[in-house]
Amino acid sequence: MTRPAKRNGKLFIISAPSGCGKTTLCRKLLSDKLNLKHSVSVTTRPPRRGERSGKDYFFVTPEKFIAMIDNGDFLEYEENFGFLYGTPKKFVDDILKKGKNVLLSIDVKGAMNVRQLYPKDSTLIFIMPPSADALKKRLETRMADPAPSILNRLKLAKKEIAYKDKYDYIVVNDRLDTAYKKLKDIIISEGERYAGRTNR
Repeated sequence: MTRPAKRNGKLFIISAPSGCGKTTLCRKLLSDKLNLKHSVSVTTRPPRRGERSGKDYFFVTPEKFIAMIDNGDFLEYEENFGFLYGTPKKFVDDILKKGKNVLLSIDVKGAMNVRQLYPKDSTLIFIMPPSADALKKRLETRMADPAPSILNRLKLAKKEIAYKDKYDYIVVNDRLDTAYKKLKDIIISEGERYAGRTNR
């Protein structure tokens, strides 16, 4: 009996305006047994309280980041609020080759770039706030950023939300438990569909 060909994994790309609960939802997904591995992004911003390099992000200097761009080490990279963020290509490809699905938590421009590279092997999911007012309150409550930064994030949120129809799924995070159930169902159903297609 011949063994079935080992398949590559599938990319699940999640985007959301800052303050929509994307990080919390992704952490819940990764804590479930969903054959899902987190792609750790590279960034030039300093770590926030409790963040660890290699787990939350790979924290590097701007000079190191530029060198990685020159080496072609990124699937995508963008600048947000004065800091650079990138998805390391080898890190992602190594996981996919092992047959594991990869979870990418990236902004809308990055998501569009990765979709072009993996048009048949990616699912894009956009997390929406229940309303603009709710998003503003969440950002203010979080207290992670000064007031001018919150205003900038709200302006960026409007631009990001304009991309939502380019995504395969939209999940409104009104109640965390409800949003997570919808998100988990998408991951499971798309993963099973992809596995069935690639293992034929």
